[in-house]
Amino acid sequence: MVGPLESDHTILAMSEKVEILSDDFDPTAVVTEPLPSPVTNGGGERVMVLGRNVHTTSLAVTEPESNDEFTGDKEAYMASVLARYRKTLVERTKYHLGYPYNLDFDYGALGQLQHFSINNLGDPFIESNYGVHSRPFEVGVLDWFACLWEIERDDYWGYITNCGTEGNLHGILVGREMLPDGILYASTESHYSVFKAARMYRMECDKVDTLISGEIDCDDLRGKLLANKDKPAILNVNIGTTVKGAVDDLDLVIKTLEECGFSHDRFYIHCDGALFGLMMPFVKRAPKVTFNKPIGSVSVSGHKFVGCPMPCGVQITRMKHIKVLSSNVEYLASRDATIMGSRNGHAPLFLWYTLNRKGYKGFQKEVQKCLRNAHYLKDRLREAGISAMLNELSSTVVFERPKDEEFVRRWQLACQGDIAHVVVMPSVTIKKLDHFLKDLVEHRSIWCKDGSQTPCLAKDVGTNNCVCPAHK
Repeated sequence: MVGPLESDHTILAMSEKVEILSDDFDPTAVVTEPLPSPVTNGGGERVMVLGRNVHTTSLAVTEPESNDEFTGDKEAYMASVLARYRKTLVERTKYHLGYPYNLDFDYGALGQLQHFSINNLGDPFIESNYGVHSRPFEVGVLDWFACLWEIERDDYWGYITNCGTEGNLHGILVGREMLPDGILYASTESHYSVFKAARMYRMECDKVDTLISGEIDCDDLRGKLLANKDKPAILNVNIGTTVKGAVDDLDLVIKTLEECGFSHDRFYIHCDGALFGLMMPFVKRAPKVTFNKPIGSVSVSGHKFVGCPMPCGVQITRMKHIKVLSSNVEYLASRDATIMGSRNGHAPLFLWYTLNRKGYKGFQKEVQKCLRNAHYLKDRLREAGISAMLNELSSTVVFERPKDEEFVRRWQLACQGDIAHVVVMPSVTIKKLDHFLKDLVEHRSIWCKDGSQTPCLAKDVGTNNCVCPAHK
């Protein structure tokens, strides 16, 4: 049997293949060969092929040698792997632009708590028999968000979720339990987790068209509502869509429901505020997301604008609604109305720490910086002859998709069809944007050497934002 450190080589296993790699192997490196050209269907549209971007290697788990506790070889090997991994993380963070994560944080003060298995299982407001929890921090965070969204402490229920998707799953589940025969309405640009919820809960789901901006088309919503007036409506309202950062007009959605004859007890609205749900309260003249309006729940992600280093989120709903989900769990000596049972008790600590350090004024300053830098990027792209769009309440800049998939992967851009986007977060500086712009313009001059013209993106960003020859 080959030992884990034989000849000081790293041994990796993938399926039935075992490779012995050289000492300078980077265990975190992704595929280094150029990616194959995107697969397209008969109409020229890109087709997702499962497994095309999967890593070709894995870090094997190996048994320690009998003398390892004396030699320390295994510990040294693992320390080396982790050191290289950290180096890779530092490098990849430099080129992170396409996904809405705030990478500007310092949680060194919380390092002293990483030695504890903190689990907030069950209801945040009812202590269970498990004593190693962070409920006081969790409830403090929930109270802060309840105040932000204008609902009294005695009128709300919520919890810190494991991710933004869980917030959507929970909000839509509450809506389904309140209105069991309701139809779920969501715009075509809603996050995929909304449609995942519809499949999981076996709900009838009607996709609603969007405007060029990505905002829900309330005229199309009206037609769909009138066609199903006999059934209650469960709506997902986007406070910032995934690709274009569009904000659905909550007031217009409510008005459309009322004009179609839906009383407040016949509709339920979940607001998916993954990123912009925390930014909008600090944008002047932005419409309010508030429980003073007839909404049922709001969710945001904690690892996006806040900058928590692990995925998490916040879900708030009305106390009167949660009774349909809550049940006693004798094993926990508590009640539970969450999607997951065990919940990461460290996440509330990170959120509590950040909210206390930054406060309302700190978040307002960061929001203004993001919006200012997003406008800078959009203007610079247009000056370079690149079609670009930026919605009014957004820090997501949409532009033409780079032709080189290696470039896309280098800058970790999120793409859909013919467009890509950069999400300008607090950690994205002007210096970083200038680096990206210089790199993009240089590569674009190479891609266009064959004389190809600027592509038309009018159908994606509108004629006013398209700089192709036909719309210049």
